[in-house]
Amino acid sequence: MWSIQHRSGDRHKKPHIVRWKLNGRFFARSYRTKGEAERFRTALLVAVQHGEPFDAATGEPMSWQPAPDEIQVHQWARRWLAEQWPEWAPRTRVSAVEAIARLVPLLVAPMAPPPPATLRAHLASSLAPDGPRVDDAAGRWLEQWSLQLGQLTRPMLAGIDVDGGLGVSVVGKPLAPSTSARYRKVSKACIQRAVDVGIIPADPWPPAPRGRSKRKATRVKKAVAVRNLPDPPAMARILDAIVSHQPGSRKYRVMTAVAYYAGLRPSEVVMLRAHALELPKRGWGRLHVTEADVSFDEPGEPKTGPRTVPIPPELVGLLRAWIDDSGFSGDDLLFRTRTGAPPTRSNWARTLHRAQRECGCPELRVYDCRHAAATTWLRAGVPLGEVAKRMGHSVETLVSTYAGVLEGDEALGNKRISAALAGPKKGPKRRAAPRRESGQAATAGDAA
Repeated sequence: MWSIQHRSGDRHKKPHIVRWKLNGRFFARSYRTKGEAERFRTALLVAVQHGEPFDAATGEPMSWQPAPDEIQVHQWARRWLAEQWPEWAPRTRVSAVEAIARLVPLLVAPMAPPPPATLRAHLASSLAPDGPRVDDAAGRWLEQWSLQLGQLTRPMLAGIDVDGGLGVSVVGKPLAPSTSARYRKVSKACIQRAVDVGIIPADPWPPAPRGRSKRKATRVKKAVAVRNLPDPPAMARILDAIVSHQPGSRKYRVMTAVAYYAGLRPSEVVMLRAHALELPKRGWGRLHVTEADVSFDEPGEPKTGPRTVPIPPELVGLLRAWIDDSGFSGDDLLFRTRTGAPPTRSNWARTLHRAQRECGCPELRVYDCRHAAATTWLRAGVPLGEVAKRMGHSVETLVSTYAGVLEGDEALGNKRISAALAGPKKGPKRRAAPRRESGQAATAGDAA
């Protein structure tokens, strides 16, 4: 626990701050007067001296907590996330916080005024167990208007239409079916946990409409517009045009080459290390994809798990020259700025767009380099299973995503099927020799 901090200036309505740390997480409370801050700090010290247990979500003694059914929804959400946090992968944590940040603003009193504009940013930072807890306008709005767990009933949630609210964006547009289903699944698990521990007597979540519950949930994949993707000669011209007088242009050229020749995702490119490369002096090399950027330069497992990708000699030469000139080795990350920070996606995209304009090609996203790689491999006749393995996809996902590449195979497929149905070809029949009467001598033609 630290001494009371005083913020100077007239713009702070509560300039006196009490700051303390519990289990590696920082907490803070703001007060108008120093006396109020001192009383709160003293109460915390007394609880520590008496050996009271503290709540990891609020940072306050357990004896200060309200009755279980009087806990507000946003407070319970923090506790539930803290309970599940150690078992989740980084991507799952980000996804769960995003879902709960959608749920909490829905479960407020009916007479609540519009939330502050900073509410989503406040929830995104404060819901995570390691996030800061700041006493701002959004936090005070939640304290005043958030519902309590004991107030959650099935008729109330049905009247609020919490199920439908999780299926629309902040601007009122419908979300993708897979996204809304993910939000509902995480939100329902959070409330269901309160039922499991006995805080809520019955499940208050309204059942899904009968029609939707009986329909088979299918994830619709949008096929890639393969006609707009560059072919290998065009991609080679784009890679050459990336290099300019800018110091970082050569780095972006190598990054784009990795995305195209190896089919890596941009999040996998920025986390590529020197020890993950096999770069022989001649022939093909290998690239071991074991890390990806899961959240603001936080390393984690790739989206579909680790994989190994063969890389052609064109990429082997670029990577060997890049490593030799930069002196990378071991665990060094290959692509970083002069300050050691990861390259921004906006600068990467801006550099790629400039090169595309110079070559007369349409402006495409950085991620489209990965699509161009899969398109090139499929058109070259690489088997579907091998392409899926290199991309880190299932064959089903590969076919649905790149269906446009396979459309031109109809004529070839018909020809091969027709050949199989006709059976093996037979050679020309030999004409039988004429029969001879017994005792008749063979002529020269018969002998031949």
